[in-house]
Order: sequence, then C-alpha cells, then structure tokens
Amino acid sequence: MDTDNAPFGRSHVIAALVYDGMAPFELGIVVEIFGLRRAELDLPWYELRVCAARRGPFRIAGGMTVEADHGLEVLDLADTVIVPGADVLGTTPEKVRDALRRAHQRGARIVSICSGAFTLADAGLLDGLDATTHWKFAPLLASRYPAVRVDPSVLYVDSGQVLTSAGSTAGIDLCLHIVRTDFGAVAANTVARHMVAPPHREGGQAQYIDAAVPAPRQDDAVGRAMGWALEHLTDTVTLDDLAGQANMSQRSFVRHFQKRAGTSPIRWLVDQRIRAGLPLLEGTDIPVERVGAAVGFDSPATFRHHFHRVMGTSPTAYRRAFAHGKQSAPAALHVAGIAR
Repeated sequence: MDTDNAPFGRSHVIAALVYDGMAPFELGIVVEIFGLRRAELDLPWYELRVCAARRGPFRIAGGMTVEADHGLEVLDLADTVIVPGADVLGTTPEKVRDALRRAHQRGARIVSICSGAFTLADAGLLDGLDATTHWKFAPLLASRYPAVRVDPSVLYVDSGQVLTSAGSTAGIDLCLHIVRTDFGAVAANTVARHMVAPPHREGGQAQYIDAAVPAPRQDDAVGRAMGWALEHLTDTVTLDDLAGQANMSQRSFVRHFQKRAGTSPIRWLVDQRIRAGLPLLEGTDIPVERVGAAVGFDSPATFRHHFHRVMGTSPTAYRRAFAHGKQSAPAALHVAGIAR
C-alpha cells in the first residue's frame, strides 16, 4: 500500500483503559484491530498501550485477571484513547476523569465501546453531542446525562473528536471505521478479512433489539384489543376495529393505548407486522414481496418502507445478515405467529 496516503508518518499511539469488571471481549477487539502488526499493509501502524489508574492485576468479567503495562500518564501522549465497556452502576475515579479531560483538551481522539460511553459522559465529554451505547443502557444514559443526545438506534456515532459505539460487536464496526478514516477502505477491508468480519454493516441496533411488545392481557380493554390484533395481522385492521375490540371510542382508545404501549395503535400494529415477518426472512427463501403480503402489507413498497423505518435496513440486507437453515413456509408462518 502507498504510504504517501497515510495520515501520519509515525506510529499512532492508542491507549486502551482497563479496570476491574471490564468486558474482555471489548478489550480483545481493540487488541485485534490496533495491537497486531499488519506487515501486509506497509503502513506506520498503530502502537497500542494498555493503561490503568493503578497497578493491577484487575479482575475482569469471566473470572480472569489482567495487568496493564502503563499508568494514566499514557493518556497525556496518546493520539487516541479507547474506553471499553464500563460498569454503568459504578463511579469513575476522579483521576480518570481528569486524564480523559486533559486528553480531550489537547485534541486526542476519544472513543468508547458499549457502556464505556458512561465513563465519557461522567467526564463531561459527551455534553451537547450525539452519542450511543448498548440499547439496553440507552435510557439510563439519557436520564443520567440529559446534556447528551442519546441515539439508541445506531451502531456507532462519529461526532468528530469523540466517537461512541453500541453493544460489544458494534465496537468492531467503530474500530474498523477508525481504520477506514485513518488509512482508507483497503486497509479496513484487509483487517476485516483477517477477522472474518464484515467491513461495514448496514442498519442499526434495531436489528438486535428484542421486540418490545407489551404482553396482551385479557383483564383490560387495551390488552384485549392488542391480543385480537396479533391474531389478525394479515387482515385489514382499522383504528375503528381496534377501538371496537376495547369497547371504547377512538379518542379514548388512542389515549389509553398510547399510555400502555408508548406509541399509536396503528404504528404499533405496523411494527408487529414487521416483527412477524422476521422469521420468514431468516428461515425461508420466500421472496420479499410475498413476505410483506404474508404479514399484512398491501404492497412491496409499503413493506420495504416500514421495514427500513423499524429495522434500519432493507428486508434483503436483513436476510443476508440473519438467514439460517431454511424452514418450510407453513413452519415459518407458525413461528411468526401468523398461521391461520
């Protein structure tokens, strides 16, 4: 590779912070992508230095221990600082916060993987910025740090000097993005190929979030309407139909439904149809057009539009990412809950 296109003519120092309770997988991502020599690229590759606020060893998740070769002084000279997943219920030591602030003030690139965003937010480095973290922790991050604009739907956010990623494997996406930014697509693709990982994934966290479907209950009117709707996903269902199942006026039903589900009745219904189509995309080779019709959409265009809104990617891209052993159409329809 032509080194004239390299962004720096020396090794770029990356400091990875370790601490008690951290996730070894996330540190492993950093080591794999930035800590291994890439002789085939003929580039002034990164120099990884693992550091900590005190002498180890540190007990990390999974019953293991790890020691860091460096102290926090490394953060005063690193070009990039990476914070793997943190304990969202813990507190960041003041000297760590100070070291992160100093690194940020002198222009170092600051990166978090998964819940490491809490450490950056604790240091005030995410104030006024878009950021993300694991979807499970996103509400907590938003409520604890209201100055941070939390987006739980994306795999990572590049805000320029500060970058954050979603759940653990999204750290791979972000780190490859950093390589792509520093050295270009060829370098990022080479690293991804050695890792047997996609160099770029479409979509966002919506593909991985458990469907937040309030369990229909028979002891309340809205619950009865929701249960009925789930049994009639392939039918034409109107707001009047749903309100009728609850024995309410439309206005009253919408108000009670919004309070119960956090969204409108029709939007909820569309979302359930999308979720019902996932087993068909994952487990059959039924054409996308027929999948949409099978879950109640009146046209392929409507299905694709709503699928992208809910899942952050296209039905075809989702199928490529998540397809597994093929089932018969009737079996898949049964799994989807729409067998009639």
